[in-house]
Formats: sequence, structure tokens, C-alpha cells
Amino acid sequence: MIEKDQKKLLEQFQNEATKAAAFSELVKTSHEKLYWHIRRIVLNHDDADDILQNTYMKAWNSLSSFRGESQITTWLYRIATNECLTFLTKERMKNITSSLDAEDILLRKMEGDAYFNGDEAQKLLQEAILTLPEKQRIVFNMRYFQEMSYEKMAEILNTSVGALKASYHYAVKKVELFLKEN
Repeated sequence: MIEKDQKKLLEQFQNEATKAAAFSELVKTSHEKLYWHIRRIVLNHDDADDILQNTYMKAWNSLSSFRGESQITTWLYRIATNECLTFLTKERMKNITSSLDAEDILLRKMEGDAYFNGDEAQKLLQEAILTLPEKQRIVFNMRYFQEMSYEKMAEILNTSVGALKASYHYAVKKVELFLKEN
């Protein structure tokens, strides 16, 4: 979103008469990319839809506190990422008594998802990504699938560019190793 558009949106958010229309426009322009960001983290269509809805509800309820210090889309990605992490934590707690670990649970959800129509190569790549620690998985997805800059990722994840580059490097090595072995 270019700076001029963001400035216009921020002005519209301040005006009660234009606030809803401006937010609707924000949803329309960000929906698909944000959905896929979430989906790559939680893997399941229904869960991704729920988290996307929660993300927009939190954003709507927090519009008055948005200070404009970052891009609106960066702010949305941060909310979505936090919602994903909260969801994954809750899922892990729900399944704590299960003998399955979090990666197995996510893999089973992905395989059982009617919306997942990936071929074997995509499935193998997703399995490789699931072997990564949670933060590395998020960094890998943002960089590999969304081709997001390290600077934008640093804003969203509230970490340094150097740490993200290292995390991505290690994630790529682990994915490559998994793919070679399988």
C-alpha cells in the first residue's frame, strides 16, 4: 500500500462517516494475502478462516489505537501472526494429553482438509516445513511464499533483520535436508 493511500485510509478511519467503508476497503485489498499468511501457519482452511475473522475483528476494535507508525498491512500481519501463535498454543494445550506432537496434529489437519489439493511435492514441502520450530516456520513462510522483505518481517515479528536472515538460512538448510532424506 503506497504512503498516499495509507494516509487517506488513516484519515477515513478517524471519521465515523467513512470509517466502515475504509475498513471494508482494507479488508478487500488485504484479504487474500493475509489469508494465505495465516493458512501457511495453521494449514487448515477452517482454522485460517476463523483466525482471519478474529484478526479483522481485533483490527476493527483497535483502529482508534493505531498510531500510523507502521504500514496498516504490517499492523494487520502482526495481529494475524499473534492470533496464529495464540491458536497454535491453544491447540497444543488441547492435545497435551495426546501422544501426537504439534507437528503431527498440524499434518493430520492438513491432510484431512478438503481445501488442500496439493500434489505429493507440495505435501512433502509442507511436511518439511512442519519439522521447523514455530518461529522458523513463520519466517520461512513469510520469506519463501510471500517473498516478504526482511525489513517488513522485522516490523511484523518485532525482531532484527539479522536474526531473521539467520533464522531463514537455518530453516532453508533444514528443509533441504528433509527433502534430500525423503
